[in-house]
Amino acid sequence: MEHAATARPSTYGQILRSSVLIGGSSAFNIVIGIVRTKAMALLLGPAGFGLMGLYSSIVNLAQCIAGMGVNSSGVRQIAAAAGSGDPESVPRTAAVLRRAALVLGLAGGLLLALLARPVSRLTFGSDEHAGAVALLSFAVLFKSVSDGQGALVQGLRRITDLARISVLGGFFGAVASVALVFALGERGVAPSLIAIAGASLVFSWWYSRRVGLRTPVLSTAQVGREAGGLLRLGFAFMASGMLTMGAAYAVRIMIVRGVGFEAAGLYQSAWTVGGLYVGFILQAMGADFYPRLTAAIRDRAECNRLVNEQAEVSLLLAGPGIVATLAFAPLVVSLLYSSAFGAAAEVLRWICIGATLKVITWPMGFIIVAEGRQGIFFWSEVAYTAIHVGVAWALVGQLGVNGAGVAFFVSYVGHGILVYPIVRWLTGFRWSRRSFRLGLAFLTFIGVVFGCFYVLPVGLATAVGGIATVASAVYSLRSLVRLLPPGRAPRGLHRLLARIRLVPPAEP
Repeated sequence: MEHAATARPSTYGQILRSSVLIGGSSAFNIVIGIVRTKAMALLLGPAGFGLMGLYSSIVNLAQCIAGMGVNSSGVRQIAAAAGSGDPESVPRTAAVLRRAALVLGLAGGLLLALLARPVSRLTFGSDEHAGAVALLSFAVLFKSVSDGQGALVQGLRRITDLARISVLGGFFGAVASVALVFALGERGVAPSLIAIAGASLVFSWWYSRRVGLRTPVLSTAQVGREAGGLLRLGFAFMASGMLTMGAAYAVRIMIVRGVGFEAAGLYQSAWTVGGLYVGFILQAMGADFYPRLTAAIRDRAECNRLVNEQAEVSLLLAGPGIVATLAFAPLVVSLLYSSAFGAAAEVLRWICIGATLKVITWPMGFIIVAEGRQGIFFWSEVAYTAIHVGVAWALVGQLGVNGAGVAFFVSYVGHGILVYPIVRWLTGFRWSRRSFRLGLAFLTFIGVVFGCFYVLPVGLATAVGGIATVASAVYSLRSLVRLLPPGRAPRGLHRLLARIRLVPPAEP
């Protein structure tokens, strides 16, 4: 199988191109996020930042339930329609997708407003935050509609437009959210989340309209067929998202009830930092890799080759950043937040090693999604959630906020152990020798740096981490250049690496 796959042209260049486009927009959003996070941390402090994390969890969970997964199933349906050769298929699917996102968003927002008091009591133990929870219903509506419009852009693989939506929505959402918190303090937290969702809505609407699809006249039967296809697959996505968001929500409640709001703020800060760098890898994976894999899913050799190549590039891009975050966690936390968040460094390290496993296992998980195996997908997510919440419940009481970080790491150990035999059964997938060597190399880098902070003095452990960061960065850069087809690497970069003998000189 591996030999057959390598006979075809590699997709490394395409993966890197989409990663650069989405990654570039994400890098810009990371900078915006750093500024916004720093401002929020200074304006709100750990307790206020913990409150923002809980509000965000409520919005994400409510929107996940309200959206019924149509944003994710919409990407698959639009991609399939685009490849069908039927000129009517994409406009028909897009029209139903937009209507479904609007109706579901309205229903979800209304339901959250009606349940504001019970949600406030469940989360905070009182009705004190019921008004703010009701206000968050607007964020649920805006996110649902925005995600539906984004699914159209993503399904058609308009990667540049997807990047523009991310950058513009992120920038204007950050400006508005910081201004609201600056003016209103903690009372501005809920409006700030609405502003972020609203900015995303505006730009997703603008760029989805630029696709230029006409709005077809659809019969009730046609709408029913298209909506049924979206909702059947969407339900599995919704259930998965609900489990993931529900786990995050449950862990935060455990921390608030067991340790306090300040600990919840520390966890939220570590969670945010841990996802900043890895986030752009995962976004690029969903934006470009998922539609490509869906198109190739019936060709087993091609499917498995795509997964291996995606995992290799993702790990090479994410690895050095993860190693650097592990090595300089206290400095990173202090720079992005303030010295009051210093205790988040250890939980950040646990989240980082969990994120490494996430980068490795996600490409495999997309096989189940692209196959349309809703039942397998759902039960694998149930198992992941049970591990995450169960370990957190067992450890938060003993280890405090660090127990939540350990639970995140353990959940992705379990996820990898579970998913690999499933995809092996579905498509005969196996890791290539190159993927295995890369994974082993980075897990060694990360394991050494992580372990040093438990057996060496902090100064010496940081020095080891700094050396490992440089070594992993050089290793990644050299490997990425070698993966690209001849002549595709930037000349200046290739000459520089050849001069220091990291790659062979280019042929004249």
